Amino acid sequence: MGAVSSCCESCFRSRRSQQYEPLLLENEREAVADLLQYLENRTTTNFFQGSPLTALTTLSFSDNVDLQRSAALAFAEITEKEVRPVGRDTLDPILFLLSSQDTEVQRAASAALGNLAVNTDNKLLIVKLGGLEPLIRQMLSPNVEVQCNAVGCVTNLATHDDNKTKIAKSGALVPLTRLARSKDMRVQRNATGALLNMTHSDENRQQLVNAGAIPVLVSLLNSMDTDVQYYCTTALSNIAVDGANRKKLAQNESKLVTSLVALMDSPSLKVQCQAALALRNLASDEKYQLEIVKADGLTSLLRLLQSTYLPLILSSAACVRNVSIHPQNESPIIESGFLQPLINLLSFKDNEEVQCHAISTLRNLAASSEKNKTAIVKAGAVQSIKELVLEVPMNVQSEMTACVAVLALSDELKGQLLEMGICEVLIPLTNSPSSEVQGNSAAALGNLSSKDGRTASDDYSAFNDVWEKPDGGMHRYLYNFLTSVDATFQHIAVWTIVQLLESGDPQLISNIRLSGLLNPSIRQLALSRTPSATSSVGTPRSHRSQSQSYADTDAGDGQGEIQLLARRILEFVDGDTDGGLPRSVAGSHMAGSSVSSARDEELRRSVREAFSSGSHH
Repeated sequence: MGAVSSCCESCFRSRRSQQYEPLLLENEREAVADLLQYLENRTTTNFFQGSPLTALTTLSFSDNVDLQRSAALAFAEITEKEVRPVGRDTLDPILFLLSSQDTEVQRAASAALGNLAVNTDNKLLIVKLGGLEPLIRQMLSPNVEVQCNAVGCVTNLATHDDNKTKIAKSGALVPLTRLARSKDMRVQRNATGALLNMTHSDENRQQLVNAGAIPVLVSLLNSMDTDVQYYCTTALSNIAVDGANRKKLAQNESKLVTSLVALMDSPSLKVQCQAALALRNLASDEKYQLEIVKADGLTSLLRLLQSTYLPLILSSAACVRNVSIHPQNESPIIESGFLQPLINLLSFKDNEEVQCHAISTLRNLAASSEKNKTAIVKAGAVQSIKELVLEVPMNVQSEMTACVAVLALSDELKGQLLEMGICEVLIPLTNSPSSEVQGNSAAALGNLSSKDGRTASDDYSAFNDVWEKPDGGMHRYLYNFLTSVDATFQHIAVWTIVQLLESGDPQLISNIRLSGLLNPSIRQLALSRTPSATSSVGTPRSHRSQSQSYADTDAGDGQGEIQLLARRILEFVDGDTDGGLPRSVAGSHMAGSSVSSARDEELRRSVREAFSSGSHH
């Protein structure tokens, strides 16, 4: 927050005509004369050093209240015109004036100090010299002008991180909270601005909550003043970062969401933006995710999402992403018309964060419902991903490939996705510098290769088309994963090969059987029980997901499962078959193994669940 202007029109009126008490000390008479002369030449005079400062200091420390008023008014006017870093020799007389019992002196001195507190160096020195104590006393003044200037000064001081904790511990928060309810709009603005400046650290937020600030801030969301709305909305957004505070808000502030939803329609863009951000932070919790939809927050969020103003797009996209985490919100979001705007934002190259929020929301919306997956594909999401994914930043690639992996879980959609040529972009990404992009891309390919209830009409030609290209095709990708030091990647590779063999596609089966690249690695995995490093990547993961991550599916024996799958592949590759399913998959025991068909099915289901564990985040 910037400078808070003084409430008084600080000006030093020449007192030539005023008859001072005849008992003025000689040095005071000289100081008055000197000051009047300096003020006549104020444009060329530096009042912060030398004789001008000496004259002001003499009048400040005088026992004569009239002289103190003159000095305070002069300081206020001078600092209104010019602010620079000052030393103790300037601040000491102003701080002395701040402790005066005279209201006019207090008002002008606090205005001068508030003006100087715009400068970074001065902020620190004012607090170091003990400026908080007299400012707190003045905040308790019955005079509104004094309150206003004192609070404004504290607001400026609170913009420096080194001062925040000192202010929080000084006892200033309780009077600030009380003054936030002031009937004087200037005092209210300054007080809420100061409270906002105190919400940027965990410790200070807690002090603020303890001072009773939350109900005051919530009630002032309904203020008619745009600045007050902005300060309170932003302060509550910061407070809502903490889980304990969200719980407190949920228990005690039943009108909070309704007020914030209303503020998304404020005439002020900055208020709209902060309201959406506050709702985003609240929507970290399930209760608020549901409540925002119930309060018709989607209508305003959709409008903000389609704005041309980046901060509004970013704040609303972040909010919708969090709201979409709840399964019950998937269909309402889709039915409210969000799909096309979200897909449009995938190509929002001006801001990577917007792209991430948009694709993550689409992935969340696809998590629980076949109907929603179909709607997302029909709206053109996969086509957009295919066109963009090789060019977008790595974080966006990770989210896009995770989204495809979730969509590819649908047996009804696999054929469409393969026809779109999605494998052509997934295969190069299995060799990404990012292990997360690699894993998500491989998970998507694995999900596309598997199908419950296969039929003779299933078309696997798309995998033949990409067997050797691009970038070495499926062939090279599977080899890279089979020879990876990461057991998770090995697991994905052998599981995917099993799916391809189960397809019954003669060309695919021939490609695998005749591969001099794959078979040596498969034989090695079939024999080896040497532990490999495991990774948590390879599955589109989720903050909400209650299912396993890929690395969790091994039940402590992931290498054993890799060995079983590798042996299953070899039984087929080495077996005397005519292109049908290998015997082990058809239900008989695996050669050399006591694992039954039930165990086979359990193993397949375990890995399939690993691929399907990407839900909401």
